[in-house]
Amino acid sequence: MQKKYENVAQSIADMQDGATLLVGGFGGSGLPLNLIAALTEKGTKDLTVVSNNIGAVSDGVASLISNNQVKKIICSFPVGPHADDLVERLQKGTIDLEIVPQGTLAERIRAGGAGIPAFYTPTGVQTELGQGKETRDFNGRDYLLEHAIVGDYAFVRAHRADRWGNLVYNKAQRNFNPVMATAAKITIAEVDEIVEIGQIDPETIVTQSVYVHRLVQLESEGKVLVHE
Repeated sequence: MQKKYENVAQSIADMQDGATLLVGGFGGSGLPLNLIAALTEKGTKDLTVVSNNIGAVSDGVASLISNNQVKKIICSFPVGPHADDLVERLQKGTIDLEIVPQGTLAERIRAGGAGIPAFYTPTGVQTELGQGKETRDFNGRDYLLEHAIVGDYAFVRAHRADRWGNLVYNKAQRNFNPVMATAAKITIAEVDEIVEIGQIDPETIVTQSVYVHRLVQLESEGKVLVHE
């Protein structure tokens, strides 16, 4: 049950090239910036990254793209203030982009965490995003077959954890972080504070400890906490 790591570098030390990484956050809110920074420094490459967006802050997923560590990005909003490097690589054909409607992205990840391999949704029917996908009629309406998303790793940002890994989020941190935490083989959470068992009101716990494998307390890192 020892899930606390001394620093972010140790928590990601075993990440290998070619991994699929789920990155929580919505814009800059709830973004696990310290884990991303450590991965950028480590240089792990050929990553498939799943994130709501990539261009909200320069030190988010955009930094991994700029550092040529990403082979494919799956997201809802690929453009933004810091998306120039993505556009350049798309034009050169050195990175793949899969655009997924935001609700569908969330549900594909949720399905992955729930052990559901695929589901049908009306979103994207008769659009470019639906081309090549299986379509089925239910009660006179067409639906697309969408496949679940699971990751080798998930980076999430939370406010507080107990030492078992139960997580509490601060306001808008509760975006993609909880659902991504359920859908990875190894979930790593960066948090402001780690407390003892029983010091968190069970009614406030959003992500249960069974989904969290590693914890890093940012205060011990001496980091400046931003983008909350």
